[in-house]
Amino acid sequence: MRPSERPTLFGRDIRHIHCAGVGGMGVGPLAVYLAQLGFSVTGEDDSPGDGMRTVLGRAGVVLGAMPDACELVVFSSAIAKTHPLHRAAVARGLPLVRRGELLAEVVRDRKLIAVCGSHGKTTTTAMVVSALRAAQFPAGYVLGGLFADDTPPARVGSNEWVVAEVDESDGTIERFTPEITVAVNLDWDHADYYRQPADIEATFAALFARTRGAVLVSDACAMSARVVTQLGCGGRAAGSVLSFGRSGEFRGEIAGESGERMTLRLGGHFTALTEAVVRARGEFNASNATAALAAVQLCGAALARHSLADFPGVRRRQSVLHDADGITVLEDYAHHPAEVRALLASLRRRVGDGGRVIAAFQPHRFSRTAQFKAEFAAALAGADSVHLLDVYPAGEAPIAGGTTADIYAELKKNAPALRVTYFPANDAEFFRALLRDVRRGDLVAFVGAGDIDRKAGEWLGLLRAGAERAQRWDGHFTELKGGVSAATRLKREEPLAAKTTMRVGGAARLYAEPASVADLQVLLRLAAMRGIEVFLLGRGSNLIVPDEGVEGLVISLAQEVWSGFEPRGDGRVWVGAGLRLKNLCGLAAKAGLVGFEFLEGIPGNVGGALRMNAGAMGGWMFDVVEEVQVMSFDGEVKSLAKAALHIDYRHCAELHHAIALGALLRPAAQAEADAVSRQIDVYRKKRHESQPREPSAGCIFKNPPGGSAGRLIDECGLKGERVGDAEVSLVHANFIVNRGQASGADVLELIRRVRARVRQVKGVDLQPEVLLYGRKWEDVL
Repeated sequence: MRPSERPTLFGRDIRHIHCAGVGGMGVGPLAVYLAQLGFSVTGEDDSPGDGMRTVLGRAGVVLGAMPDACELVVFSSAIAKTHPLHRAAVARGLPLVRRGELLAEVVRDRKLIAVCGSHGKTTTTAMVVSALRAAQFPAGYVLGGLFADDTPPARVGSNEWVVAEVDESDGTIERFTPEITVAVNLDWDHADYYRQPADIEATFAALFARTRGAVLVSDACAMSARVVTQLGCGGRAAGSVLSFGRSGEFRGEIAGESGERMTLRLGGHFTALTEAVVRARGEFNASNATAALAAVQLCGAALARHSLADFPGVRRRQSVLHDADGITVLEDYAHHPAEVRALLASLRRRVGDGGRVIAAFQPHRFSRTAQFKAEFAAALAGADSVHLLDVYPAGEAPIAGGTTADIYAELKKNAPALRVTYFPANDAEFFRALLRDVRRGDLVAFVGAGDIDRKAGEWLGLLRAGAERAQRWDGHFTELKGGVSAATRLKREEPLAAKTTMRVGGAARLYAEPASVADLQVLLRLAAMRGIEVFLLGRGSNLIVPDEGVEGLVISLAQEVWSGFEPRGDGRVWVGAGLRLKNLCGLAAKAGLVGFEFLEGIPGNVGGALRMNAGAMGGWMFDVVEEVQVMSFDGEVKSLAKAALHIDYRHCAELHHAIALGALLRPAAQAEADAVSRQIDVYRKKRHESQPREPSAGCIFKNPPGGSAGRLIDECGLKGERVGDAEVSLVHANFIVNRGQASGADVLELIRRVRARVRQVKGVDLQPEVLLYGRKWEDVL
């Protein structure tokens, strides 16, 4: 039979094959191979990617429901027996075979180079194919992935040889009888099928024993060595098991790396070649390339120094998705701890001393995660920070101990200093956390065998949109800078966490500390013209800054010009909006002015107290206010009497669309300075006894009508409840405190949990009292 002839399958003359899971990297390339053999091929998949859809279309594989003409169904391991397609085929009495069974059947009469092993087999197979093509050796092949260029993932070929990636995951490896076997490495994987290491070792020992010609094994793999030892009495001819690697019988080691290529120094059984240029980098790829070149020599094809110099690579194998603005983003299919460890070690060498490696990891299968959660955590600790996604189930049902939460727990326990984020079932928060983490010089690796490639694409869209936004903000900054005096402080991407009492949150796209009324007018008018949202920042109390920061202009009246305290002859006092409340109380006490003592412990300034009608110890800010001077967001300055203002609980309506510049205050009475100071001390002591000392934003929730938010939370048993380093205070349940390294996301998640518990137990919907900068509470809650 010539390779291009359509063979009989399982003793039957089958013409039409339907492929279930045809969008996957196992069945998809096989479908292309079957179509080239002359079969009529159709296929379906719940979510075929664009890349595979294009490849299948070019090969003439028709996507759609199983047709009436179908005579055989091939399915991937991800298709469960409960799948509607599987049930439909059974109901029609059609034969169903697994991907490996059908692949073994269509290559049974050809000389097979079987590439197998736990990690790297797709890349190694692709390298064998590329080197054979460079040698114009017309072998057929079936890859378990897609080339990074337009090379099809399968081709029938025109000689007696065929190269195929052989998968051990479901036991179908037992169907193959190769001419040459390349075992790139062996690890205990697929714990759902191989219950113990001895089981998978026996499977590979049997494959090696069936191999008619040479077996190539890694010189650095302990399991491979044990399998080879088993073959001592397995009937293998002397010299038919050969090692490859840095000290193998086929020897290859990196002589140098430059750009995207490396040079291998070859020796040992390599007969006509002492050096090879490979378009790949890293020790792992050096081992893969050495194995591939050895297999090509053994099948009789000619090797040349540049056999792999134009190797196109394989998609999702260190595939660079983005390399701009000082940030490199790649994706890799690593889904076993050994693969993850090798990948991150390679990337660490790639970034050098100055860069960071950020891993975005999606575990693959609950069974694998349960078996290797500790090993995954240890491997991921090789990154500078880790962002976790939920397990990709690949058809499995969840099992205890096999979730992403288990890996997260292992990382927090064994690598407490490592930055790790995990947001269950919340891709949006995952994307935001990753965007916040990345900076120039970083290498971001999306790692996993599920659909993380799609998530990488979504995140890259956000990253690139962010870069465009950054350019716009740079333009806004330049314009604002040119409009204000040199005394005004204006900054881009100014961190805000340290400017708040909660100590969480990201940066302001623009931040300004105006030096005068005129400069403040310029800032507001230009912001209005450019559609830039304006946010006011006082002492940073009673607010939470999200981790992604604030998309707008944050204005702080922090310069001394805004902190005036001017007693008037009639007993009243004029105070600037930037004056700290603590300083207001101290100055008032020295002047013997009574009525401001309740403000002493509020960690804000006058402007914030006016905006929020701050209150404590039974007193409210507007109890002492006669008049407020404001500037509208279009720059108009005017004075408003208290009677003209709409004031209620934690709210002054007019100041949500204007900036308070200062206020005229009337004290309740005049008294001796010492008497005022003693009253301040009484309030201070009471506050210290009733409120936590750790960083906080103050009371989180408004008191419901006739009730106390703190008491409701306490009665629900929520004191001490934590998310990361955010904790419901043990002192006052309506405070959330930062135990050291809390993030804005931690705080917001804890707020959600508290609200949900109080609603469930008490039937009360607590409403936030604190401000949320740049986002709406209804979107967060």
